[in-house]
Amino acid sequence: MTPFIAEIIGTMLMILLGNGVVANVVLKGTKGNNSGWIVITTAWAFAVFVGVVVAGPVSGAHLNPIVTLGLALIGKFAWSQVATYVTAQIIGAMLGAFLVWLSHKDHFAATEDETGKLACFSTVPAIRNYSSNLISEIIGTFVLIFVIFYLGGPEISMAVAVDAKIGLGSIGALPVAILVWAIGLSLGGTTGYAINPARDLSPRIVHSLLLKGSSDWSYAWVPIVGPIIGSSLASLCYLMLS
Repeated sequence: MTPFIAEIIGTMLMILLGNGVVANVVLKGTKGNNSGWIVITTAWAFAVFVGVVVAGPVSGAHLNPIVTLGLALIGKFAWSQVATYVTAQIIGAMLGAFLVWLSHKDHFAATEDETGKLACFSTVPAIRNYSSNLISEIIGTFVLIFVIFYLGGPEISMAVAVDAKIGLGSIGALPVAILVWAIGLSLGGTTGYAINPARDLSPRIVHSLLLKGSSDWSYAWVPIVGPIIGSSLASLCYLMLS
């Protein structure tokens, strides 16, 4: 398996399980309907764990364009590989979103709430205020990237201890999952904590192709620009403190 394929599969699994739990909680008639924010944030953390375990040994499990960007900015990843990784992440996120729709197709049809259905694909702000929403995404992404840099130690990798050199196997993916869980529980309630442009943009595209109703393109720039700024600031701070 090549790094390109690993990023596709890892990102696909992450989105399938992450957006899948939103569908399970939000859509009408599922067994998990209305089970709440704790269920969503917990499953999203485990979704990241699964993606990192699968892709980590091959690609480093970036699974997120701003992780790739951040590592490149601090000189820990080749700029020549950035486009390849980001392309794989976008493809993987689209595939994961399609599988969520396929597995919940009857429940999408039974649900009348168009905003709820969109939330199964992309993020929706709790209170729409673009400046505040942007700040929320910047802060959440800053925490994600800054802490990932320190989780990895001298040899930074999103895979952290998944690397066989560290020797902890799949248990080593837990720090990243716990980090995402903490961000979701503490900071995610304002915007749905995209903190990943591919996680938001790719499923939003799939939503526009598969479902009727607005895909809320007027908001789509926030979970792209916010994470880019947050990752850049985290990288700058890391370089200044190193």
